[in-house]
Amino acid sequence: MQDEEAQTVIPAVDAEAAATFVRESVAQATPFLFDAAGALIVLVLGLWAAGRIRKVVGGGLRKSPRIDETLASFLSSLVYYGLIALVVITTLGVFGVPTTSFAAVIGAAGLAIGLALQGTLGHVASGVMLLGFRPFNVGDFIEVAGHGGTVKAISLMATELATLDNRKVVIPNGAVWANAIVNYSAHPTRRLDLVFGVSYGDDLDKAIAAVRAEVDADGRILREPEPIVVVDNLGDSSVDILCRVWTQSADLFPVKWALTKAVKERFDADGITIPFPVRQIVQQAA
Repeated sequence: MQDEEAQTVIPAVDAEAAATFVRESVAQATPFLFDAAGALIVLVLGLWAAGRIRKVVGGGLRKSPRIDETLASFLSSLVYYGLIALVVITTLGVFGVPTTSFAAVIGAAGLAIGLALQGTLGHVASGVMLLGFRPFNVGDFIEVAGHGGTVKAISLMATELATLDNRKVVIPNGAVWANAIVNYSAHPTRRLDLVFGVSYGDDLDKAIAAVRAEVDADGRILREPEPIVVVDNLGDSSVDILCRVWTQSADLFPVKWALTKAVKERFDADGITIPFPVRQIVQQAA
């Protein structure tokens, strides 16, 4: 009889302990489950919002004519990954993880990376400025940092030029932004100044008329602003006639070459001489 009573009591005690364990486990797990559910919701919604904001920012930047595709992608990605970092920190906070020390670690790591890559990041920052302010575009002929050439590519790190003899020059954007930039293609028209020297014994009006005739005969020379042909200087061995005209930027050098040749031939036909420097040596008697 005693053995049977013991056998009936032991299961009752085990069932009560199990029920107590279950209740305590549920009570302890419930806050964790709520935190986990909240963290999961924040993570999912945060990632979705970050993706949407990235698309909106990228689309808005690409609509601007001054924003390059490279710059738009870079800025939208920068916003996206910044939001991702914020979402992760917020998710950890909702989950119950202390985020103060975590944010401090991220800040310290970012500072260390920034110091290690300060030169590279400087070129990237200069690239952002170049792509944003657009002092020149691909296809423009520029002069910068002691180099001149046609712009072939602009990236976040460097600018690529092709010189007149078709050499490839890659200039770090930090050097480009830190130096004066001369953009020969920025404006649709350019001014061309040519100086023709004639002898002191020549008829100046005839020489001016000869230059003016060649200017009027070239249809690539613009009539506004009006071309100027005047006596500009009395040199050591010649009277200098200044010819100042305006052309389309693409016609500048062809007009210069053609007008120089045409004026020389007109001077020869009209008997107008182009003097050259003469050095006279006088020997004094001993």
